[in-house]
Amino acid sequence: MYTHEVKDWPRFHWSTEKLAGSLASVRHRQGRLIGHLEALGFNLQQEAVLQTLTADVLKSSEIEGEKLDAEQVRSSLARRLGLDIGALKPADRIVEGIVEMMLDATRHYNQPLSVDRLFAWHASLFPTGRSGMSKIRVGAWRDDRTGPMQVVSGPRGKEHVHFEAPKADRVAGEMGLFLDWFEGNDPIDPVLKAGLAHLWFVTIHPFDDGNGRIARAITDMALARSENSPQRFYSMSAQIRQERKAYYDILEATQKRTMDVTPWMEWFLGCLGRAIDGAQLASGAVLGKARFWERMRGVQLSDRQRLVINRLLDGFEGKLTTSKYAKLAKCSQDTAHRDILALAEHGVLVRNPEGGRSTSYSLAPSQ
Repeated sequence: MYTHEVKDWPRFHWSTEKLAGSLASVRHRQGRLIGHLEALGFNLQQEAVLQTLTADVLKSSEIEGEKLDAEQVRSSLARRLGLDIGALKPADRIVEGIVEMMLDATRHYNQPLSVDRLFAWHASLFPTGRSGMSKIRVGAWRDDRTGPMQVVSGPRGKEHVHFEAPKADRVAGEMGLFLDWFEGNDPIDPVLKAGLAHLWFVTIHPFDDGNGRIARAITDMALARSENSPQRFYSMSAQIRQERKAYYDILEATQKRTMDVTPWMEWFLGCLGRAIDGAQLASGAVLGKARFWERMRGVQLSDRQRLVINRLLDGFEGKLTTSKYAKLAKCSQDTAHRDILALAEHGVLVRNPEGGRSTSYSLAPSQ
């Protein structure tokens, strides 16, 4: 028996005593992180927000097994946020749609969540009307014409059903109850409301596809309300991606038999706390980047060099070679070689021990 089949559905309850310590700790860390980053100044705040939202979009899709182009995501976000990050890479319709949904959820967190808004989010996730090769209902509740909505794993013929959602004819009514509660004045801490909203939405599973991503957007929206700010400095999606197995395990256990969601809320608060702690480390990287450019203020650098240095500071995968530089900066190999030598003369780059065709460069340890 699933929770939506229990007669008390959807009267969720939990132990306030068991959650009190974790909630207080998360609230404290939440405030400390926001205070720390707001003290950095507007430009660094925007850099941190761009970094957070990029991770949020990428990792939310990775949870569903979809890998997006990181540069497309970053460029799409920067363009919409009005940030100058150098050359912008054109983004495809899929990336643009996911970015639109995420920004609408977080930048307009104080606007009501409605059926029409959810339908618009869903349509932005699936601009072609398909999920992979399959045609799906877009911007509409599911109708279960291909069978019950189930979460399944395992090979064909040996599938394991982890969860079965309410029948399609219940979805409109269930979502009406959910949206009334979400926009209501329930005297629940906003962080706990974010955790319950996530669980409640994915239990209804109202769409043919995209339920997880929309649930995480709703979570981000509720967390923005808890802070009364559109600025996102930490990513729940990135943390859930790291803890994906634990996430699915606690979700499956919570969706069975009982309306007591204390274990889910404990896990959610723990995951949120770890996301905030991770953001503290990331903010250190943003600050380090700012200090680097402060030291380089008097050095004449081209736009190409600035672009590549920023990529290295953001955590470039692998080692920088002349060919990789040329590809990143969209220039010739000769120009790339001259740029690299100039950066080495300025002490920005150092040549790695390997020579010949394996010649590569890294940021100097002092940087």
